[in-house]
Amino acid sequence: MASLTKKDNSPYWFCCFTAPDGTRTKRSTKQTDKEQAMLVCNEFEKAALEAKKEIITENQVKKVVSDIRDKTTSKIEIIEKTTDLSKKSNSPLLNSKIPTGPMAQKWDKHRFDLKLVNPANKRKYDVIIVGSGLAGASAAATMAELGYNVKCFCYQDSPRRAHSIAAQGGINAAKNYQNDGDSVYRLFYDTVKGGDYRSREANVYRLAQVSVDIIDQCAAQGVPFAREYGGLLANRSFGGAQVSRTFYARGQTGQQLLLGAYSSLSRQIGLGNVQMFPRSEMLDVVLVDGHAKGIIVRDMVTGEISRHSAHTVVLATGGYGNVFYLSTNAMGCNVTATHRAYKRGAAFANPCYTQIHPTCIPVSGDHQSKLTLMSESLRNDGRVWVPKSQEVAEKIRRGEINPSGIAEGDRDYYLERKYPSFGNLVPRDVASRNAKEACDEGRGVVGSGLGVYLDFAHAIGRMGEDTVRERYGNLFDMYEKITGSNAYQNPMTIYPAVHYTMGGLWVDYNLMSTIPGLFVIGEANFSDHGANRLGASALMQGLADGYFVLPYTIGQYLAEIGPEDRPSETSSEFDSVEESVKSKIDKLLSIKGKRTPTSFHRELGQIIWDKCGMSRNGSGLNEALEKLPALRQEFWENLNVPGENGSLNQSLEMAGRVADFLEFGELMCRDALQREESCGGHFREEHQTDEGEAKRDDENFSFVGAWEHKGVDSMPQLHKEELTYEEVKMTQRSYK
Repeated sequence: MASLTKKDNSPYWFCCFTAPDGTRTKRSTKQTDKEQAMLVCNEFEKAALEAKKEIITENQVKKVVSDIRDKTTSKIEIIEKTTDLSKKSNSPLLNSKIPTGPMAQKWDKHRFDLKLVNPANKRKYDVIIVGSGLAGASAAATMAELGYNVKCFCYQDSPRRAHSIAAQGGINAAKNYQNDGDSVYRLFYDTVKGGDYRSREANVYRLAQVSVDIIDQCAAQGVPFAREYGGLLANRSFGGAQVSRTFYARGQTGQQLLLGAYSSLSRQIGLGNVQMFPRSEMLDVVLVDGHAKGIIVRDMVTGEISRHSAHTVVLATGGYGNVFYLSTNAMGCNVTATHRAYKRGAAFANPCYTQIHPTCIPVSGDHQSKLTLMSESLRNDGRVWVPKSQEVAEKIRRGEINPSGIAEGDRDYYLERKYPSFGNLVPRDVASRNAKEACDEGRGVVGSGLGVYLDFAHAIGRMGEDTVRERYGNLFDMYEKITGSNAYQNPMTIYPAVHYTMGGLWVDYNLMSTIPGLFVIGEANFSDHGANRLGASALMQGLADGYFVLPYTIGQYLAEIGPEDRPSETSSEFDSVEESVKSKIDKLLSIKGKRTPTSFHRELGQIIWDKCGMSRNGSGLNEALEKLPALRQEFWENLNVPGENGSLNQSLEMAGRVADFLEFGELMCRDALQREESCGGHFREEHQTDEGEAKRDDENFSFVGAWEHKGVDSMPQLHKEELTYEEVKMTQRSYK
């Protein structure tokens, strides 16, 4: 039966009814009068019942809508297609567990409501953490400090070699040291807006709340944040914001934050509370009675396969940007841990949401195995431009003229021209698309035609070279070592490149996946960033999850299962998964074909970049979905992995990761194909405004798309978590 209810902070009555797919659905009636709201509610239920019987037509639905409007005095905004009633319904698989109450109080209330583990009992629980970057290291250190027994695994030779060390620009926090109007709410708003209204509101608000504590935590660890003359921590502006809220340590912020977390982790290792397993790669997760209870690991030096059981497993393994082959990620970054968890039942959310960073050194040739990021902080003082005419650009590419000699009137500072309010500080997706557009018009300034300028001449003239050197000196030095060009004298050349992934394993408010006991933190989960991540928010999310969220929420799960719920490593479940892992390794070694893992990876990356990269379209995605299965088949028929398993074998490591990328690439393309809209980093060419901006379809695609694995050669099942916004009004993004 249909019923009415009220939500906090909303004047409208909400109708609860059963959608055509059988799920219980809640919809706003847009009515404040209860009697009128009940009329609307009854018609919702009637339409849903008829849709379930498949006897209602689109014209009949429109008539129902018209009748409802005739019965009420105010405009009713409802979904006019019966299919939409199920389209936005939450899947039974996805229970977000978002707490009730006002947004600003949700997290505090939730923390109070969570079950606690007695301090004396915490040492009875074993926790596995896979990954040792900012999220993994901070979680391992904090969990051990609380008294849990922690095992931490990483494939690097040391936790401080994690990819987090490469982050440059800074970390956001709503401290408002500049007194320029920042607040927790503004950071929350900027993050939701920057994510193009495709993030979960409650998660984002929590992130903004705990951001304040992160800075205090890191400063106490000795992180050398930049300071003002008077001793206060310094801030700088960053893309997607009009306030200064980004804390930084020159261009080495990630390195310094990781060293802070590493020092805390090392202390716990020294105390015996953390067992560290370097050069160890997780190859599968073990489920017992449907719960994550352990992992199978390969020693990357000896090839030994080992079993590790625990009460719970935490994945902190980063993103999947290396599916493109060329990215700013470290070469070892991979999707293996999350993809194999997906194949065990963990839903994978929004895999098509990939972030292209606008400030990278352009591709220089086929010899490259990765790309180099130049910090987004450079857009604070650098100005982005290309020549106004194609003729001038061609002369630059041929080396006939020097860019420094081009008159101001012949330069197109296109971001400042198109987005006067934000200028060069527009979000990454906007800056990247505009750089591509300029190069597509033939105005690119490097030999390949794929490059634009980032010019510091005006900043040097305004502040002096010494000030610019103080702010960005290490970045300028790195740029000169790579390109041979002095950026103090000539403009930098930059072009967008794959940098970050907003998709990841689906998690609820407690950071637990659809597999009970499997928690996912940092970039490995589908995150708090929606369809586009604001600059300087990745470090914030990793440390928020590790220091301040997971230590609370994991206790709820552990308190529910009890300390005795830890399986033996000799159980049949471990036997089965280990056998599966060994079988796959043996198969990779046995093929003895003619192609290297890298050659397959490079071909895969080119397909994904061309068809599912900075922009996508339906025909290109369908083409990719034809090519990828064929490439995957060739991989398993023509792969050549020299050597054996019983020793260090980097080709074998690469082969396993490429096998996962080949399967995952198909999932990315399927997700991009079903999302018939443009939002953030997902830009469908068929869906853009007259001005070339992303055109969202909030009526049909305001959901998190979480995929359930149904077999390698079978279509995965799409589950939808409806996104509702209580605090932020969904509008078309504008940075003008």
